[in-house]
Amino acid sequence: MVILRALISTARMIRHTPGLAALLPPDDEVLLDAPDERLAPALVAAGRGDHRPAAALLATTREAMEWESRDRYTTRLAVFAQSRSDWLTDWAASAPHDPDAALVKAELAVRRAWERPGREGPLRETAPLIEAAAQATPRDPVPWRIALDQARGRHVSRAGFDVLWKEAVRRSAHHYGCHVAALRYLSAQVYGSHRECFDFAEKAAEQALPGSLLHALPLRAAFAVLLGREEDPDGSGAFGSAYSAASATSADSAGSSGSSDYSGSSDSSDSAKVLGDRIDAAADLAIGMSAHYEPGDPWPAEVRNLLAYVLIARGRWAEALDQFRLIGPCATAFPWSHVSNDPLGQFLELRDGVRIEVASTLPLRRRTGRAPASGH
Repeated sequence: MVILRALISTARMIRHTPGLAALLPPDDEVLLDAPDERLAPALVAAGRGDHRPAAALLATTREAMEWESRDRYTTRLAVFAQSRSDWLTDWAASAPHDPDAALVKAELAVRRAWERPGREGPLRETAPLIEAAAQATPRDPVPWRIALDQARGRHVSRAGFDVLWKEAVRRSAHHYGCHVAALRYLSAQVYGSHRECFDFAEKAAEQALPGSLLHALPLRAAFAVLLGREEDPDGSGAFGSAYSAASATSADSAGSSGSSDYSGSSDSSDSAKVLGDRIDAAADLAIGMSAHYEPGDPWPAEVRNLLAYVLIARGRWAEALDQFRLIGPCATAFPWSHVSNDPLGQFLELRDGVRIEVASTLPLRRRTGRAPASGH
């Protein structure tokens, strides 16, 4: 009987896998962290040593108070400057009081300090740059997001964190980047617990507008549970695999309950079953958020990549395939760099794995005689 089931499953995979592949872009069309149409020209120019398009882009976000875009573009420009900073040096020298150059310099300094041994001292040295960025644009929440990242690396007390958090939300109550930085602080084992992370994330999601990325904040709490460790500021580092995460949660999927959570944190009052339910609820909420955006939209791409990861970890193959379809060619380093040194390769490998899993569950014969239009 076992052999018969295996043969049927194999036959299903052979029959349906090609049809499901047609729903997805070919591997060679998938790009990792591809910039959007606004950022791409700035990065190309920076590669030539010209800072002016980057300056114009950030000036536009500041003047229009596009804080979410400003945060995202600042991060991407600082990441680029980690390997090539001549354009940023020239920018800062030619406009020493430019608030946008000050912001990128602060982000870059914090990122470099995080990479140094004994990071607390180097992070403390970045305080003047963060303060300068905050003073240059008093209404901008992004310097306060940078300050929250710095505080986590410095092991700032909870009271110190609360002061920074109050300043951040006073400028933008629903800023996604600041909420992510706060969640990272709370997910660190020395500061908080999985229960506190979920409470914080779920409250923020409840207060968010429809389509807001904050609806995916509980998904970030779920991710912290699945990995059982705090995130690096750039989301890098190899750790296990998504399939090992799936096996880590298989017990509660079967309905068992335990006295501790997956990561072994001190918050033992949450059973594995309760955490599993909250992870699934976080995924459901993020699925609803994802539905507000068009397939292939780069704006929610990182959230959709994270959602695919969590759905894989929960064994929700058909829903994971739906998200891969919506992701289209927009793979992101986060979260795949947490489980592999080759994030794009990991993305493509797991996308294929999900497609095979879904194909193995479809009936051999379909009344319509056609391949399914989605993973369901």
